[in-house]
Amino acid sequence: MIAVTKWEDLGRFENAWLSARYHFSFGEYRDPARLGWGALRVWNDDRVKAGGGFGMHPHRDMEIVTVMRKGVLTHRDSLGNEGRIGAGEVQAMSAGTGIVHSERNEGAGDAELFQIWIEPRAKGLTPRWSQARIAVAERPGEIVTLASGRANRGEALEIAQDASVLAVDLPRGQRARHVLEPGRRAYLVSTRGAVAVNNRRLDARGGAAVEGVGEIELRAIEDGEIIIVDVS
Repeated sequence: MIAVTKWEDLGRFENAWLSARYHFSFGEYRDPARLGWGALRVWNDDRVKAGGGFGMHPHRDMEIVTVMRKGVLTHRDSLGNEGRIGAGEVQAMSAGTGIVHSERNEGAGDAELFQIWIEPRAKGLTPRWSQARIAVAERPGEIVTLASGRANRGEALEIAQDASVLAVDLPRGQRARHVLEPGRRAYLVSTRGAVAVNNRRLDARGGAAVEGVGEIELRAIEDGEIIIVDVS
């Protein structure tokens, strides 16, 4: 089964500094049919204007992966961590027993990002934060692991769940394949450009929920980049 949701059909939120689209129920947006996908609970597509951002706010018992697409955000948290995450970088935060953090756009232009929340394998874990630049565009056609709690995660950031956040840069006409193990499911979003997912068209920033499929074949209709979350 492959169910495609177009970008224009996603939940939405707008204020003076934030333009957000929600793939799953979040905040005041509630859709009983879209409460998550396995352990994946949130996938937000955010654009934060210069000078705007999320002030200090708490999280607990959630693995939060931020994939930056454009601009820069500054992260500060109650563990004493501070860092600037820019385009092409990935951040992973394990909220565990509790963490308070802020994310603000202190740059000159808009910041664009995906924020992905995954339930942890257990509650009450020790909070943790990390970020890295993991080359994706430099390896066209190769599916690259950005964050994972599975074995052999290599350079990927650690998350506390049997799940992986993956990315692949696909020039037009190129293909890539991802094996989906029995009992697992995936959710895919094209950062830019249309892509065929097992011959189902997925336009930029829409989402495709996949289950009961042994292999996912991606074919770039246009130059694009696809983010995949593989979960149980």
